[in-house]
Amino acid sequence: MNRLKISLIILLLAFGQGVWGQEQDILAKLEEIAIVDHKVMMPMRDGTRLATDIYRPKGDEPVPVIFSRTPYSFNSYRDGELVSRTMEAAYEAVQRGYAYVVQNERGRFFSEGEWDILGTPLTDGYDAMTWMAEQEWSNGKIGTLGCSSTAEWQMAVAAMNHPAHAAMVPQGYGAGVGRIGDFYEQGNWYRGGAGQMLFTAWLYGTQHDPMAPKLPEGIEQEDLLRLQRFYDMAPRYPKVDWVEGLAHLPVQDIIKNVNGPQGIYEEMITRKPNDPAWYEGGLYHDDMDFGVPSFWFVSWYDVASSPNLALYNHVRENASEENIRNNQFLVIAPTLHCAFKRATENTIVGERSMGDARLDYDEMIYGWFDFWLKGEENNVTSEMPKVKYFTMGSNKWQTSDTWPPKEAEMTTYYLNSDGQANTRLGDGKLSTQKATEDKPDSFTYDPMDPIMSYGGNVCCTGNAVNGGAFDQQEMELNENILVYTSEPFEEGVEVSGFIESKLYLSSDVKDTDLTIKIIDVYPDGRAYNLDETIQRVRYREGYEKEVFMEEGNVYEVNLTPMSTSNYFDKGHRVRIEVSSSNFPRFDRNLNTGGDNYDESEGVVATNKIHHSEEYPSSISLPVVRR
Repeated sequence: MNRLKISLIILLLAFGQGVWGQEQDILAKLEEIAIVDHKVMMPMRDGTRLATDIYRPKGDEPVPVIFSRTPYSFNSYRDGELVSRTMEAAYEAVQRGYAYVVQNERGRFFSEGEWDILGTPLTDGYDAMTWMAEQEWSNGKIGTLGCSSTAEWQMAVAAMNHPAHAAMVPQGYGAGVGRIGDFYEQGNWYRGGAGQMLFTAWLYGTQHDPMAPKLPEGIEQEDLLRLQRFYDMAPRYPKVDWVEGLAHLPVQDIIKNVNGPQGIYEEMITRKPNDPAWYEGGLYHDDMDFGVPSFWFVSWYDVASSPNLALYNHVRENASEENIRNNQFLVIAPTLHCAFKRATENTIVGERSMGDARLDYDEMIYGWFDFWLKGEENNVTSEMPKVKYFTMGSNKWQTSDTWPPKEAEMTTYYLNSDGQANTRLGDGKLSTQKATEDKPDSFTYDPMDPIMSYGGNVCCTGNAVNGGAFDQQEMELNENILVYTSEPFEEGVEVSGFIESKLYLSSDVKDTDLTIKIIDVYPDGRAYNLDETIQRVRYREGYEKEVFMEEGNVYEVNLTPMSTSNYFDKGHRVRIEVSSSNFPRFDRNLNTGGDNYDESEGVVATNKIHHSEEYPSSISLPVVRR
């Protein structure tokens, strides 16, 4: 064996020992200050037991609880070695005087029962809080904390108003949003009635195959503690190239086509946006009350910014108790999904610099919990702004009492052209004046050759889509994208709030989609995407029914609102792109008028966007004047 190989082996061994030493170190530090109790099997009302790890300060004084409930594995051993992620969070909580409790959802890993994403009984969250509140080491106050799937369950449980549920911090929580006003997200499954493909890729690596081995129910804690060291119940899924994988048709067979696990995907893909099944599980809907003071965290380049913000407003306006309405706080960061703490002094999201987007999240969150769970008079609710939001472009944090800021005024820009708005080299314009004569812009949408996603507000699609802001100039040379651009701004303009868009469409097919992006165009031509949305046209009159088009008719289509806070500097322009696909961010409409999920062949559509006094296609921006 040559010297180079020997040196590499020594280096790898040293690195492994270093990592192992770090894991041992955090465990040793925890054991100095905490009582560590792994694999506590917490009973639910039906007898099902959920695997729970508990870290609590030593001593006899009762303490408040920070509770994290998740479908993900938090086993302290992986491949026989300690892993520190959960223990680091536990150490932070314990040294601040909290018990830290992390629990797997029903049917996940060491927890008993059957798992159903978004369908886990709400009573599980309620029963877990009752159990924790009754422990002698608990002071009876519980705060819930988590991002993404560790946040999505919190809202519906908050509607149950458990007496111990004193505060919550949901982050990147879109998958818990069902129906909020005009948004029928149903847990991020839909946007505007079109399927969001993130769940296809996510469920491949998450859903448990019904044939997978399970531990026997009723197993004792001492046996679980032994087993967790070498049998962590976490499947190892083969990697999938999702660029190719998500392109498979029919959509209902995508996971099957990559030899993935059987599970609930094949049933969920058949549900329509207002299917009764969405209202039976763990989603929060706008006919439910809300009973918990909350500190919400949203990201501009997350998959559900607009419905998340709509939910925040809904709770502030509709919770039955004034104390709850008045104690809702919000942070909006310029990051990707659950990437709040990855902000640096020069935060790059995609290709665009956001500057210094850092905040001290730990101090903010624990200040919140100290107030509500410990009763500390730290003035957090009187001194913290109701809304703290980051404005891109000017790259600064701002504050407001409301969202959107009360200074925001809607300014409408109308689509104009001489019928040649195809590509950024065309004649499409945005103007505050309506077009007088209708000269529609026509483009072709072939489901077998869709407009591909490039950047954007995404999550969980593997290698298929990279999220964030990317220069769209090359994309905008596609003849099947209509491009409308304003004149350069003569002075800087801040756009902060919900963005509304209305398009008038005619088509030669029964059904199609309309997509839109809003873009900040720099003087040198760079064109950075801010947000995007879609509308499946069959649902233009609501999600309770399907209404198909007839050739020769023009239809008004209101797209679901987009959201941003962006400063268009002097000389910048605002632009929109209009097309009929944004794939694989959203699934493809095959244009047949059929179920779509079980179809393999599409129909090519010729779609026209009309703009005139009679057909005032437009986009309305919330302009903040200070």
